[in-house]
Amino acid sequence: MAGDWTPEENDALVEDYFTMLRAELAGEAVVKAEHNRALQLAIDRGRGAIEFKHQNVSAVLLALGETWITGYKPAWNYQRSLEDAVARWLSANPEINEGSRSEENALKEPKRLMIGSAPTLSNYPETVDIERQRNTAIRFDAAGRDQRNRRLGRAGEEAVLDHERWVLREHGRRDLADAVHWVSEAEGDGAGYDIESFEPTGESRLIEVKTTNGWNRTPFLISRNELRVSEAKPDTWCLMRVWNFAREPQVFELRPPLSRHVSLLATNFEASFL
Repeated sequence: MAGDWTPEENDALVEDYFTMLRAELAGEAVVKAEHNRALQLAIDRGRGAIEFKHQNVSAVLLALGETWITGYKPAWNYQRSLEDAVARWLSANPEINEGSRSEENALKEPKRLMIGSAPTLSNYPETVDIERQRNTAIRFDAAGRDQRNRRLGRAGEEAVLDHERWVLREHGRRDLADAVHWVSEAEGDGAGYDIESFEPTGESRLIEVKTTNGWNRTPFLISRNELRVSEAKPDTWCLMRVWNFAREPQVFELRPPLSRHVSLLATNFEASFL
């Protein structure tokens, strides 16, 4: 069978992809070849076409700020109809991108997070179709999806909270560890940061946390108030970007001014009645 894939074919392939992804995230063995053979019978498509389409799904998920199947390297020349099929599945199954790590798994993992280097504006991977990734992210509001995912955001903040306390205890500052304050949980989001922590030497750390299940370049939203606080308190404020949260959370820090690290694009306006 040749030609464009029908919505029914796309839906069947996407369903199969997420069946494998769920199993992989649960630590179960996945035999991709068996899934491919079963799908060939179900939709009358060849092995290579199905394999490549699975790689297309990985690319869509990368653009949406979601995790994807290990071994299906993202392939970018996908059709918009596949974007729609992935979006339909995610809309019908929101639990796949909510927090993702169970409380049981979190308890088994060390409290320290892996802190790495931040990506730069100039070293975008050559394997990524920048324009396609950006268009898909904008079309489905990848940054807004993470922002609205309260469970994911809260889980990321809690991971950073535990990390900050772990670091301080490791430096012998249990007094400071006990004083770390989860501001957004206790007082709401108006402070311009989520966590009030400390350096081991006692200096204040005001931490804004942004969390995604996706890769380290997934776009994120930052409020005008958060920017204002970052500019007013550049010596103490920092942004901790938690990424790959569904698998093995990793973090990098951004220090003010944020415009030195990221492109800031105004995305909304305040409307008032005069």
